[in-house]
Amino acid sequence: MRKTLGRDQIVDAAFQLLDAAGIEGVSLRKVACQLGIRAPSLYWHFKSKQALIDAMADALIEDVARDIPAGQPWRATLRQVAHEFRLGLKAHRDGARVYAGTYIASDNVLRLGEAMIKALAEAGAPVGFAATAAMDLAYYVMGFVIEEQAMPDYRHLEDVGKAFLALSQARFPYCWQARHLLTEPDFDRRFEQGLGLMLDGIEHWLAQADAQPGQHGDLPAQARAAVAP
Repeated sequence: MRKTLGRDQIVDAAFQLLDAAGIEGVSLRKVACQLGIRAPSLYWHFKSKQALIDAMADALIEDVARDIPAGQPWRATLRQVAHEFRLGLKAHRDGARVYAGTYIASDNVLRLGEAMIKALAEAGAPVGFAATAAMDLAYYVMGFVIEEQAMPDYRHLEDVGKAFLALSQARFPYCWQARHLLTEPDFDRRFEQGLGLMLDGIEHWLAQADAQPGQHGDLPAQARAAVAP
């Protein structure tokens, strides 16, 4: 008797396709072929390709924010979550593209958000600001990894680099001064630098809030509403 097919097996097969052919290569039909079954057999578990993509996105962050040390400073917690999130997205080809645009409610997704919001709230931030900062940080990680994962597919990077050097030297002096950073990307360094800038901005806001308690004038409207009495 054939063993019953489970969701995890289907998601694993989809990841195999993703790693081999990228996100464009993932479809219910191809996953069924990978498993040696007919496509209708998958519909019991996933009604559409988007439902499968949602499950893949959820699996990518299964290990994020599972071990946050008690009493850890908020900066360390946000840094930990950001790095774990990045690693989760990078675990598979096009992982960030899989995750971007998925809107799901799951333990994994809410745990990621809860860790960041809790860290900021316990540091004295209003929950509305904490949620806004957490979302912005998640968007930074997703956008960064999308660009990071796209780079290996850029076939003409060397030619573009030569064109950049010639054009910047002739017409764009500040780009020319920064040419070594702009043409030789170190993604680990860039990620850490961008993350540091975001954390510094959050810290600056918290310091201002401490100096002027009860003032939320520089919060977005939705966040101000969330912290209003």
